Amino acid sequence: METVPFDGDLLTKLTETSGVPGYEDRIRDLVIDEFADSVDRVRTDAMGNVVGTLEGDSDYSVAIAAHMDEIGFMVRHLKGDDDGFGFVELDALGGWDARILKAQRVTIHTDDGDLPGVIGSPPPHTLTDEEREKTPKVEDTVVDVGLPYEDLEERVSVGDLVTMDQTTERVGETITGKALDDRVCLFAMLEAARRLEDPDVTIHFCATVQEEVGLRGARALGVDVDPDLAIALDVTVANDVPGFDAGKHVTELGDGAAVKLKDGSVITSPKVHNRLQSVAEAEEIEFQHEILPAGGTDTAGFQFPAGAKPVGAISIPTRYLHTPTEAAHVDDISATIDLLAAFLESENGEHDYTL
Repeated sequence: METVPFDGDLLTKLTETSGVPGYEDRIRDLVIDEFADSVDRVRTDAMGNVVGTLEGDSDYSVAIAAHMDEIGFMVRHLKGDDDGFGFVELDALGGWDARILKAQRVTIHTDDGDLPGVIGSPPPHTLTDEEREKTPKVEDTVVDVGLPYEDLEERVSVGDLVTMDQTTERVGETITGKALDDRVCLFAMLEAARRLEDPDVTIHFCATVQEEVGLRGARALGVDVDPDLAIALDVTVANDVPGFDAGKHVTELGDGAAVKLKDGSVITSPKVHNRLQSVAEAEEIEFQHEILPAGGTDTAGFQFPAGAKPVGAISIPTRYLHTPTEAAHVDDISATIDLLAAFLESENGEHDYTL
């Protein structure tokens, strides 16, 4: 990857490593390794969440959350004839738009290792008008692994996991690849943790699981960690491309970190997002506001599981969400790391977030 003002190799490793909801094992191992030199203690729980804690000088605690899981699939059925080729049918883990699945390469993660496959697309001139106009569905998607059915049965089992096969690349001023949602924010959290040494408050850096299927890991940690303040990190929509009016862009690439005001799951605490804005202005960090009309984030997961809590969120504007070509601006990634670190360095537990 072309030189970037942060650890591009780590970001690439995080985005290219696979980890679907409920099976974040490979990412969890990376996170635990990265926490080794930057926090005081690390723990995991029965769901697979990772919490790296940096002890502060007071009992006041802040939770920072970014989710480890990416959208993917689970094998639900193997089909084919004994004397013919075999194919794999899928069940979605997370929200997919079936239109983007055709002609994609995937990886099936089996007990015997990773197996490549393709989601085929018949030549258009062989389709009828009705077939061309048919709206695709995820449940109709099949993976071709190029093996006879009997060999497929030996290699692949129902319940095996499937992820998109995609590399992470520098494209102009952006970084593109699969799983920037939410590995780019997981990366930002890890980078901010590296910068902090002696915080005034205790900080719990939470790498959460199963966000893409209902914010499940964050809801559990809202009870288990029970912070006084929670800030979530996630990507957000940047529809700043041809075909969208300016009012529907939500955010713009290159305009800085996005301070969330609301999304489909949460209205952030005004005193929290106002302080995030004040820190950004004081440190001259580029930022923009985010009003996301639909979709949820871990922010909501921490808001009330253990009682009413002040919550906020910092988002990284990202084009083409939930596709294998998600794209974020290098400067926005840097701004998010800077804002998170500056906010935590200035948090002393004495700010009144009650309304």
